[in-house]
Amino acid sequence: MSKVSRLSRIVNPPLAREPDASEAASRAAEPGSVAAFDARELLRSLPGKPGVYRMFDSTGGALYVGKARDLKKRVSSYFQKSGHEPRIAAMVQQVARVETTVTRSEGEALLLENNLIKALEPRYNILFRDDKSYPYICISGDRFPQLRFHRGALDRDNRYFGPFPGAGAVREGIALLQKVFLLRVCENTVFANRSRPCMLHQIERCTAPCVGLIGEDEYRDDVQAATLFLQGKTDVVLERLKEQMEAASADLAFERAARVRDKITRINQLQSRQFVESATAGDIDVVAAVADRGLIAVNVVMVRGGRHVGDRTFFPQHAEGGTVADVVAAFLAQHYLERPVPPTIIVPDAEDTHTLAELLTAQAQRAVAINSNPGGERRVWLQMAQQNAALAIGQRLAQKATQEDRLAALQDALGLPPTAQRIECFDISHTMGEAAVASCVVFDKLAMQSGEYRKFNVTPEEAGDDYAAMREALTRRYARVAAGEYPAPDLLVIDGGKGQVAIAAQVLVEQGLHGVPLIGIAKGPERKPGLEDIVFPDRDLPLNLPPDHPGLHLLQQIRDEAHRFAIQGHRARRGKARLASSLQEIAGIGATRRRALLAHFGGLRGVQAASVDDLTRVPGISRALAERIYAQLH
Repeated sequence: MSKVSRLSRIVNPPLAREPDASEAASRAAEPGSVAAFDARELLRSLPGKPGVYRMFDSTGGALYVGKARDLKKRVSSYFQKSGHEPRIAAMVQQVARVETTVTRSEGEALLLENNLIKALEPRYNILFRDDKSYPYICISGDRFPQLRFHRGALDRDNRYFGPFPGAGAVREGIALLQKVFLLRVCENTVFANRSRPCMLHQIERCTAPCVGLIGEDEYRDDVQAATLFLQGKTDVVLERLKEQMEAASADLAFERAARVRDKITRINQLQSRQFVESATAGDIDVVAAVADRGLIAVNVVMVRGGRHVGDRTFFPQHAEGGTVADVVAAFLAQHYLERPVPPTIIVPDAEDTHTLAELLTAQAQRAVAINSNPGGERRVWLQMAQQNAALAIGQRLAQKATQEDRLAALQDALGLPPTAQRIECFDISHTMGEAAVASCVVFDKLAMQSGEYRKFNVTPEEAGDDYAAMREALTRRYARVAAGEYPAPDLLVIDGGKGQVAIAAQVLVEQGLHGVPLIGIAKGPERKPGLEDIVFPDRDLPLNLPPDHPGLHLLQQIRDEAHRFAIQGHRARRGKARLASSLQEIAGIGATRRRALLAHFGGLRGVQAASVDDLTRVPGISRALAERIYAQLH
């Protein structure tokens, strides 16, 4: 077990806990309790030890989670001092209960604070939401290692390089390694069952270890060279390749010497194109934050193996009134704790990073340095990150202004109040009634809220009945809205005409949501963008907005996103259903042969990727049956 795992267990109960602090605060004001919150009683019971405090309002909602080196001093500062900034003053006025947990060190307090912020999402904490896991380049631990894209949990049997800011950077790196080192990228099921080289070998992207065209030792040399290259040790790679070429020449192995020479040539060509953008070897993250016109952005520039591989920008929630230093501190803890971390993190002037650096070192099981005073080339990287953050703010503000204009125009065209901003849109996708999926997308706060999207696998009694499918999806969604699980939209949009809108109106009435405005957006008689009919449940004639109307552009954006999301869900559901049933539909394939095929190829996808010759190697599969299986799956 890693040190960070042990620390994570430490900060969860049982903990060294002061029994009086939390209980006193909890007794002071439970939600609905008659007694008012008494800060004096709380402060008298607090110890002067490190720990975490949690503030709640009268309804039990989390207001703030914080850590402290000295709980008594830190919590007392909220209630015994005056002159707080408006944001803190507003928070303190809402406090009805305070809970505290004592920890054995400030580091444990930082870990627990981070876990609680993610779990409770307090409204006054600066929050960074990043649902996407970062991708890696993976070199597997197989006898002939595979080069592949990886996202998710890391397996200790494989080697990982990254993380990278996006999938594009990983795929670019994999393509580069294929060109230079010719490592295999095929899945193990395909690799184990090939009888002849694939197309990648023919276009000089793989040395075909699957059919023995390269020996294990030589392939291992290629893997080691690729590893050094990913670590930024290009000079070491070139030196080793030159030694290998000279040794092969001395042994009169001229074909092998020519292959090594080609690798050297390709690496030199890359260097001549200035692919290596930094003389700094190793992996570095550069973090910078910029505040401008009411927005704060954090940009992370990623350097991997001495190469700038991209950047990613984050916009925190609840950061109004916070300083740049506060935002950077929140980002470092929320972003890096319990996530792979590079050996060096460059940040602008920051205070108190020593505790975090110690935690990250324990987590990574190697030294992690947080440098807040970089010089030379690293300062240039920091300036680049600051420029990226400023640019992202400018783009966000421009987009916000455009969306504000579009929303205002739509409000005016539909007679909606100026406060209307949450729009939900539904669409149905299927193929001749098969695998129908309904999508619900949400526009709110002047942007599409992808985290609130929902898909519904709908099963109308009669396949292809769009009305029944729409009724099922809307009923499932708005029963939960009526129950208070989701907020009611300020406008419901249906991708469809009078029939679908009539169904939606019935569902809203059935769920008691009479006040939700409802429209449909349907393609006009010519079915051209810009000529859509806006359909109302209580009007006979549709509304037609001019093609250049900003409000129509917003509706088109939301409708198109609902359409895209529905198609994505439908294709996934249809593909899964067809793949699962494909073997069952083949004459001559019973349960025994189906299990043998799945076991031999590692799953349905492996069976689908197999050739006729590969299929005949499975016990019980004749040539004729293999041809039938191949024809059915293709």
